[in-house]
Amino acid sequence: MSAAEAPAWLPYVLAAMAGTAIAAACGLRAFLPLLALAGGARLGLVKLDPSTAWMAGDAAILALTTATVIELLADKVPALDHALDAVSTFIRPAAAALAAWAGFAGVHPLLGFTAATVLGAGAVGVHAAKSKLRLGSSALTLGTANPVISFIEDAITLTVSLVAILAPLAAMAMVALGVWLVARALGRRPRSAA
Repeated sequence: MSAAEAPAWLPYVLAAMAGTAIAAACGLRAFLPLLALAGGARLGLVKLDPSTAWMAGDAAILALTTATVIELLADKVPALDHALDAVSTFIRPAAAALAAWAGFAGVHPLLGFTAATVLGAGAVGVHAAKSKLRLGSSALTLGTANPVISFIEDAITLTVSLVAILAPLAAMAMVALGVWLVARALGRRPRSAA
């Protein structure tokens, strides 16, 4: 099937998939996924909702790059990483909502708003799971393993973000696999005797 034969709705579905995957990645890092989305839009790989087209501008990309570097570096410092997590409880859902809104280009505004709200809330779940892991790591290793975990989170975030832009269907599969793995891990938790 050539691009001319593709259904008219396909670009919107792919954009929604990309927005969903980017929003999920925002649960781990607030700014790296937004920077990837802005870069993808700048290169013409992703279509943004017109109200968020500013994200592909020079000022936004500079601000997102600066925020990404600060977030990545701060997350490698024990104790500072916990402070960042506390602040990110509010920032990451907002970033996910923005990513979803931007990704759901061309849909009815009510659908875009609903997606932004739901995916923003979903990022809270990703952030909470990440924070629990980090607290457990701090308790078991006195924070020495936290930078290693942080690098792994960076790699996951970058991978999901880039795949979301280049292959949205594959990114959705990655997100679904991640949800399944977390659900399975939570299901294996020992239950207390009643």
